[in-house]
Amino acid sequence: MENAGRSVAEEALKMLRGKKRVTIVCGVGNNGGDGLVAARHLINAGKKVQIILIGNVSKLKPDPKTNYNILKKMKVKIVKTLKELKEIGNGDLVVDAILGIGLRSEVRGHVSKVIRVLNQSNKPILAVDVPSGLDADTGNVLGVAIKAKKTITFVAAKKGFSKADGPKHCGKIIIRPIF
Repeated sequence: MENAGRSVAEEALKMLRGKKRVTIVCGVGNNGGDGLVAARHLINAGKKVQIILIGNVSKLKPDPKTNYNILKKMKVKIVKTLKELKEIGNGDLVVDAILGIGLRSEVRGHVSKVIRVLNQSNKPILAVDVPSGLDADTGNVLGVAIKAKKTITFVAAKKGFSKADGPKHCGKIIIRPIF
């Protein structure tokens, strides 16, 4: 998770090209954990980072929970409401760390609404591992999916990146090692 998150931060810095404001939208799984690690690295690089956690803190998996706690000890504010999504227009880049490769069912409810708001923001989006809502194997959109400018993925491109809706949602694909 540390290596993946650091790679995400490095790619985000390239996309920012000197700009300062990043919004990282995290889920409660390992994809969200990658986003939390990236947030720490971006903060340490002097960037203004807004972190929005989609889901209940009590549902964070162990590794993401560790990174959440590190950020809390750093006194980083992590918000948990849709209200902050309205401020995306003030940012320079959005990092999508909501859902990962384990998604198998249609995106609904609160998460669906978040993805729609992010897509409508017209901000460049960097997707972590796979655009949230895209089936990594088939390339099918499961209800709604992020339309990323770039997708940073690890080890190899997922099969679904080149199938069905994959190309429309992944943008430029960046492959990084995980070690």
